[in-house]
Amino acid sequence: MGSDNGSVPMDNTMPTNHNNIAFTFGALILSIVFLLGVPGNLFIIWSVLARARKRSVTTLLILNLACADGFLMCLTIFFIIYLAKHNWIFGGAMCKVLFYLCNTNMYASIMIITLMSLHRVVAVVWPAHLPACTRKRRVSCLLVGMWIVVFLLALPAVIFRAEKEKNVNGKRHILCAVHHNRSEHVVFQYTLETTVGFLVPYAIIVGSYVCILRRLRQTRFRKMIRSENLIHAIIITFCIFWLPYHVNNVLLVVGALTPDASPLKQRLESIGQSSRAATSALAFISSCANPVLYTFAGRSYIKADGLAFMARLFESTVLNNGVRTLESSNAPNLLGLERRQSTT
Repeated sequence: MGSDNGSVPMDNTMPTNHNNIAFTFGALILSIVFLLGVPGNLFIIWSVLARARKRSVTTLLILNLACADGFLMCLTIFFIIYLAKHNWIFGGAMCKVLFYLCNTNMYASIMIITLMSLHRVVAVVWPAHLPACTRKRRVSCLLVGMWIVVFLLALPAVIFRAEKEKNVNGKRHILCAVHHNRSEHVVFQYTLETTVGFLVPYAIIVGSYVCILRRLRQTRFRKMIRSENLIHAIIITFCIFWLPYHVNNVLLVVGALTPDASPLKQRLESIGQSSRAATSALAFISSCANPVLYTFAGRSYIKADGLAFMARLFESTVLNNGVRTLESSNAPNLLGLERRQSTT
């Protein structure tokens, strides 16, 4: 049995009198996301490249995250037009490419914040290995490898996405929709997304912070550091906005595995399809949330540094990482190593 479940508002929903308001509201939300996300992420990129005097591993990861989110925000304009016109007017190739790029953002975002967590756990639990793990060449190779994996993981979005024509109330509408010819395709795509794009990375993140907390309990160091709180906020925000999307994926997978004769199958598919637009809209919002988080975290720098406040915030992650390493390992020379690492 096939499935036509979407990934953005109006993927599989046809315009009728009662849902035009939903389309209008969706377009409004995406417009706000566009207006906040594009300048916000561009400001982060500018702050790192033009104003940051020291670049730690965390700063480099934040730069990659901002590039991924900013690029996705630039694509939002296509989906705003899609909602406004109730038609996909950009052709079959763009249908595949745009949704492929959306999936690359999902994988890239979660992998980057996973790397942030792993960097933290090395700095706290195995500080002696930090200089070797954070050399510029190794970090660059790791990021290149990560992006290659991300682009490969997102390929199902190309395979299972195409234009689709439907007639509603005598009117012809073209959708850019997911098409699954078999239930196995539904299971494969959404299980891959949720397992690799959420469950496994979050298990690594949680495990990392359990190790960090256990290590800190062995020391007298208890102070919460601003940069650590910032990473926590990024992780929690990503979870809040993406968890509903992956719960929806689980519903669709369970529905695909349920026998056709069961009434539960129709119920699960109905819930999954009807909630897809809302959960996907939340996922889009996550890409414009980080600039807001950084602004709140760096508000104490605004008065002294003006437009450079965000760069100063990112620079503080270098010093704070060093302080945490110093306290955790009782090795005074590691503070200097962490500072030197940020310039290599």
